[in-house]
Order: sequence, then C-alpha cells, then structure tokens
Amino acid sequence: MRSIRAKFILLTLSAIIAALSVATYIGVYSIKTLGKSDADQMLHLKCTTGAMNLETYFDDVERSVETVATLVQDNLETMPDEQFVNEVENVRHLFSKIAHNTNGVLTYYFRVDPEFSKEHSGFWYVKQSGREFQEHEVTDITQYDTNDTSTLVWFTIPKAEKKGVWLPPYHTENLGTRVISYNVPVYRHGQFVGVVGIEIDYGTLVSEVEKIKLFENGYAFILDAYSNVIYHPQMDSTLQYGEKVAIDTPDAVKGAQHVQYHFNGIKKEAVWRSLSNGMRLYVTVPWGEINSVWQGLISRTLFASFIILLLASCVMMRFADRITKPLHRLTNAARQVAVGNYDVVLDDTDDDEIGMLTRTFKGLVENTKANIDTLNRKVYIDALTAVRNKAGYGAYMQKIQDLLDNSAQKPEFAIGVFDCDNLKHINDFYGHDKGDIYIKKASQLICRTFQHSPVFRIGGDEFAVILENDDFRDREKLFAQFRKERAEIRAAAEHEWEQANISMGAAVYDPETDPAVIDVARRADKAMYENKRLRKENQQARIK
Repeated sequence: MRSIRAKFILLTLSAIIAALSVATYIGVYSIKTLGKSDADQMLHLKCTTGAMNLETYFDDVERSVETVATLVQDNLETMPDEQFVNEVENVRHLFSKIAHNTNGVLTYYFRVDPEFSKEHSGFWYVKQSGREFQEHEVTDITQYDTNDTSTLVWFTIPKAEKKGVWLPPYHTENLGTRVISYNVPVYRHGQFVGVVGIEIDYGTLVSEVEKIKLFENGYAFILDAYSNVIYHPQMDSTLQYGEKVAIDTPDAVKGAQHVQYHFNGIKKEAVWRSLSNGMRLYVTVPWGEINSVWQGLISRTLFASFIILLLASCVMMRFADRITKPLHRLTNAARQVAVGNYDVVLDDTDDDEIGMLTRTFKGLVENTKANIDTLNRKVYIDALTAVRNKAGYGAYMQKIQDLLDNSAQKPEFAIGVFDCDNLKHINDFYGHDKGDIYIKKASQLICRTFQHSPVFRIGGDEFAVILENDDFRDREKLFAQFRKERAEIRAAAEHEWEQANISMGAAVYDPETDPAVIDVARRADKAMYENKRLRKENQQARIK
C-alpha cells in the first residue's frame, strides 16, 4: 500500500505533467499568435511613425507655401493696381525668409499669369550645391497654353484645380533635376493672379524614406494612390513616374492597409498609410523574417518546457508537502498583483527557498510600485521644466473631450498657447545651456501667473495652459499680470537669455463653433502666431 505522501507526489507529478503539457501547448499557440500580432504591430507602428515624420516634412512645406499665398492674396485684395510691382518685391523678401527656414527646399517662386500683368512675371529662386538661393531666369509662360495641364504642370494644374496641389515627381527642364512640388493658386477679386510654390529636392524625400528600416531586410517605399512609383529602393533609380509595382493585386489582404505580395520572387508583408498629399508610404518585410522570430521562440519554449518538467519532477518528489502551502499563498499574492493590487501580505520568513522566493517576490512588488510611479512621472512630466509634457497635454485634452462628448453640461475653459521668441538665436549664439535657462525662465513666469491651472510644455519652445474654474473667470486679469511681469523681467535682465520674450495667444471654448477641444487649441495657436507677428512688427518699428 502506497503512503499518502507517495500518492500526493504521484498525483502532484501527474498534475504537473498535464499542466505543463497544456501550458506548453497554450504557450506555443500563444507565441505563434502573439508573434504574428507583434510583427503586425511593429509593421503598423513603423509605418505610422514614418508617415508622421513624412507628414511633418510635407506639412512644413505646405505651411510655408500657404502662408505666403494667404498673405499675398490678402494684400492683393486691398492693393491699388499701380502697387502690384511693389507687392511682388514684398513677397520676394517674405518668401526668402520662409524658404530659408523650410527643410529640403530646392526652389521657390511666385509666377504671375501674363493675362493679369504683362509688366512683372514674378520670380524664381534656386538653391544648388549647398549655396544660398540665387534668382534664376524664369520660364516664359507666354509660350505655353496655360489651360493645357499636360505642360508647365507646376502652373497649369494649380490654375485648373483652383486649390493647393502636390505634384508627382518631375524633372525641371531648366535645372535637369527631379523634384516634387507644392503649388497654390492666388486670386485677386476672383481673377487668377498666378502661382506660389516650392519645389523640394527628390533626394531629400529619398533620404527620409531610407531612414525607415525594420528587421534585417525591411524597408519603405512610396507609391501614389494608383500604385505609380514615387520611390522604391530596390528598383532602378532611373525609373520614371507611371511605372508600377505589383502591389495593387496582392496575394492576400490581411486588413484595410495590410497586404501580402511577392516581389522579385520573395514573399513579403507590407503595411501602408495614406499621406495628406495623396501619396502612400509602404513598409515591407520578407515573410520569412517575420516568422523566424516566433518560430525561434517556440523552439526555445519547447526546450524550456522539457527542462522545467525534469526539474519539477525532481523537486516535487523531495519537497512536495513543504512547498504546497507557501506556494498557495504566493499564488494568491500573484493573482492580486496581476489585477493591480500591490498591497499583498506575505509573512513566510523561513531561511529556505520558499522564504527567499517570498522575499524576492515582495521586493519585486515594491520595485514595481516604485517603477510605476517613476514611469508615470517620466511619461507625463517634462524633465527640464518639471511641468507636464506633451503626453500629459494629450491626456488632459482627451479628458476634456470626454466631458464634451458625454456631459450635457458643457465645461467652461480656455486654452492659452505661449511661444518663446528667438530660442534658436540664443542656442546658436550663447549655447544650449543658456537656451535651457531661457526656457526655464519662461516656464517659471507662466507657472507663477497661472498657479491654479495645469501648465504643459508641448514643444521645444512652446507651452500651453488650460484655464478652468477661477483662473478661467479671472483670465483677463491673469493675462494682464503676465504681460506686466514679462515686461519687468525684460527690464531687469542683464543678459538676453535671462529675459522672457514670450508670445501668447488664447481662445475660449465656444460650444457653438468648437465641436472638439482641438479646435480651441488651434484658435489659441493661431492667436499666438498673430501676437508673435505683431510683437515682431512693433519691435522693428521701434528699431527704425
């Protein structure tokens, strides 16, 4: 007759074998599923991140052109006819400053329709070989039919579309260079005046795309909405726009923006994202590389399961009755931790393996609690200024948006946006340590003024504050106090980096015109830039 201990050991070992077998099966299945899921997420994340970087690049160009076009059109609406030549010169000066601050600009131009003015054809500036922009002889538009969109596309297509457009890659006839351009038509009292545009170097776009890498042989490429190649690293560099990659007829569609296909005999998976200019960014990886990750994990899991089974058999035959109760307590504690309860009580202090395991587990729980607190601070607090960062700003904005969406009583709030003027100048001439002092000075002034409102650093030189409750009701008084202290700091500062030259703008939430909290932020941002412009003009006027 077998003893109870032997029966317990036999039963325990049988349970361990069965449990380990099930766990191994579930683990293998889970690894395969999660491995594929993680690979998909990596593809999506890499594509999304790359698309965001490209969007930032394209948006920079669009904002530059739209800014010039808007100012030109606004001025033309109120300008006498005889001052048109002077206006062109003003545009030349403005465009020069904006183009210097826009990444990747190869040329910029303001071309006037001969039907609007025969006296002035506009201008075209070109940057080559790293030199400054030089004025280039302009194309004679009178030699073309401006209603024919097959020629002089940078002029005829914006005119035909009557809106800003991105054009696919083309070779400039005068420069012999491949470029991509964004062009906006300009009107005066409904009459077509001309086109404002920027051409960016195709090579700059290529370098941005080539930065996107994944696994060992993953890469990115760009097509247009019709699968015409904009750029592909494994195709001939002389490829002309209009040739295609076999991606529009994939082997399998895994999602709305996720496909499997073959290229050069290799099975691949690709994820794509649409860009605001009509292009599509694809990130692709060989299918074998994606599978190799989870297949390797499965092999190691099976081997580890076999080792664990052997060790468990030996250990349980020797220590079965000793470890049952302590492990039960540890299991309960682990369950509590798994659901987020870190206030577990473990009182096993024996100087053996169970005691050590208990103390280690308690140490891990305490470290986890501390790490969670530290992680939350790192995620939401700006290291330089100790105010909340851009992630904290997004979380707070989402909280307000939830109130707007789900509450019948709409909250009252305003958003203030602040921008530190001339930070780049201070960094360039005095060093980044002085720039940090300048940013801290600005942060201290904003925090001191709006003591009862959350302050966020949402960019290198940009801050935001969300005014609620008393601060919302006293906002005019607080903004006046802010301007007063800003002037006092400027007067008392001995050095430029000790000043607090801050442009500001604010917008109050209006439930009639603001469907989302981001609309309030955009109006505040626009007001800030208008304030920056006016302060700059006043400063220039004082200098004169």
